[in-house]
Amino acid sequence: MASGLAITSENVQYNGRMTMFVVLSCMMAAMGGVIFGYDIGISGGVTSMEPFLKKFFPEVYRKMKQDAKISNYCKFDSQLLTSFTSSLYVAGLFASFFASPVTRAFGRKPSILIGGAAFLAGAALGGAAVNVYMIIFGRVLLGIGVGFANQSVPLYLSEMAPPRYRGAFNNGFQFSIGIGALSANLINYGTEKIKEGWGWRISLAMAAFPASILTIGALFLPDTPSSLIQRTDDHEKAKHLLQRVRGIQDVQTELDDLIKASSISRTIEHPFSNIIQRKYRPQLVMAIALPFFQQVTGINVIAFYAPVLFRTIGLKESASLMTAVVTGVVGTISTFISMLLVDKFGRRALFLFGGAQMLVSQIMIGAILAAQLGDHGGVDKGYAYLVLFLICVYVAGFGWSWGPLGWLVPSEIFPLEIRSAGQSIVVAVNFVFTFIVAQTFLAMLCHFKSGIFFFFGGWVVVMTAFVHLFLPETKNIPIEKMDVVWREHWFWKTIVGDCDEDIKV
Repeated sequence: MASGLAITSENVQYNGRMTMFVVLSCMMAAMGGVIFGYDIGISGGVTSMEPFLKKFFPEVYRKMKQDAKISNYCKFDSQLLTSFTSSLYVAGLFASFFASPVTRAFGRKPSILIGGAAFLAGAALGGAAVNVYMIIFGRVLLGIGVGFANQSVPLYLSEMAPPRYRGAFNNGFQFSIGIGALSANLINYGTEKIKEGWGWRISLAMAAFPASILTIGALFLPDTPSSLIQRTDDHEKAKHLLQRVRGIQDVQTELDDLIKASSISRTIEHPFSNIIQRKYRPQLVMAIALPFFQQVTGINVIAFYAPVLFRTIGLKESASLMTAVVTGVVGTISTFISMLLVDKFGRRALFLFGGAQMLVSQIMIGAILAAQLGDHGGVDKGYAYLVLFLICVYVAGFGWSWGPLGWLVPSEIFPLEIRSAGQSIVVAVNFVFTFIVAQTFLAMLCHFKSGIFFFFGGWVVVMTAFVHLFLPETKNIPIEKMDVVWREHWFWKTIVGDCDEDIKV
């Protein structure tokens, strides 16, 4: 593996190289992203399948098939149907707070293991469901799994990765989400063609495959050096692990910083109450703002309901599922591109470029639907494919900006003493607003019609301005030295005080 030096900090350097040990460990941990992405992709597909709707949501099926008076924009408007999608995120919200003390006290590995096991149980229940209560309870179990995995996996990736490659490693989480969503879309496209009408069972049950890999793999994952020092204070064992992780013998500088961070962490008995202190104000603001903005980009309109959306504009069931595959491919490729670019060009540049790209595409989609799609009938096939193209442009913009960076930046900015609590807040805020968007979108589509895209476009303007004004660049800075970015920022330095130490990049 190619060797290299990390970041200059206090006139010293973190030594290390990219090791296969780190790569394999992070690949296994990133399966937590696959189970999350699989669920996002699978739910939108099965809710557009007629046999699934007929069995569990007959009222929606009747409106879609029989009632010609219902507006195109309102055919899928059902709170029970949206509960199928959004129930996962309510469960994930509560699970993330239970995950925080587990992650802090027992390490990142047990949280990953619990997440995989709960998701595995939810997949089995969903595939075997015979009534709507079983299907929704299965979603709750999936939510518990996602809550634990999303709380622990980004932390694991950020703590294991060398500082100079941390962006690429952590973006691997979003890349894994994209792989999961794409796999789900492909499976939905295939199972929809099963004539007997039970293909949705395969779609739901196949979630057990990535969950099994994560659960079994978690048994073999090593702990992170940060977590090991925080929990055991065994400096010698942590040193041997750090040497193995970095692939070199001289790790004393990084170890000293980890020990220092751990000693501070041990003085914090109640991280959730401490995170509201003034000195942690920038991190708390970002823990709330970034996941909130990630959801009001409108991406889950596409992720959850792409097949429903394309059925709204007149495409058939099979064609609408195929469009979800196309957008899944675009999202996965763009996230991979982000992995290559994020540590070279930085977080801010990708945020700003992606925001502009999403805004333009959203305005154009809204304008086309406003001009071409009325309450009844469809749009010309040419316009339908133009909308598909613009949605791909939008998904690409999200894929190399707010998608991966919405997980990366929060996971790298928290000091060790509040890290698990901070990540729980990130996951909780993400789930709260994912739930709100998932639960309200079909009703909003019914009332806003094409204006829904202008609504989310307005939020993209706000969030891009927020990044430009308030988010400092964090690339290449060691995770235990991140406090300096706030002390040097034009606004945050007035909150946290002057910088007492320098970090040279």
